[in-house]
Amino acid sequence: MDHSHMDHAGMGHGGMGHGDMGHGGGGMDDMCNMNMLFTWDTKNLCIVFKWWHVRGFPSLLMSLAGVIVICAGYEALRAYIRRYEASTAREAENLPRHRHVSVENRAHIVKAALYAVQTFYAFMMMLLFMTYNGWVMAAVAAGAFLGYLLFGKSTSATKETACH
Repeated sequence: MDHSHMDHAGMGHGGMGHGDMGHGGGGMDDMCNMNMLFTWDTKNLCIVFKWWHVRGFPSLLMSLAGVIVICAGYEALRAYIRRYEASTAREAENLPRHRHVSVENRAHIVKAALYAVQTFYAFMMMLLFMTYNGWVMAAVAAGAFLGYLLFGKSTSATKETACH
């Protein structure tokens, strides 16, 4: 039955009891705040997941430290991938041609899997940045700095600044 012609303007929904919205009875004050504009506000900040909910200053500090570690970890992953690629290239150079191909094929499969992990990781970091929260964005940058400082000795800083 088509109801598109009916006027629903008079159907008030004010008393329908949406108070806790299924969030464990915490009310509207405990819901995740989703910003689409730059902000420094941390009230009800959720970082990527509903369970990563900043509820106060201590959890903000722990979350920012976690973001820094996550972003530094991305540089560690990139450094590991570079070492793996160099290692397999050296291994293949020292083998006879018939074994060289099998090492390259195996390495290509492993590199494809590592690339998939790196791509997933990069997009998760992008989601961290897309909280549009200045504190989280600064933590992403701090993590990139720390990660490059610790793990980026063998690459150019401007090599890859895209999501993946």
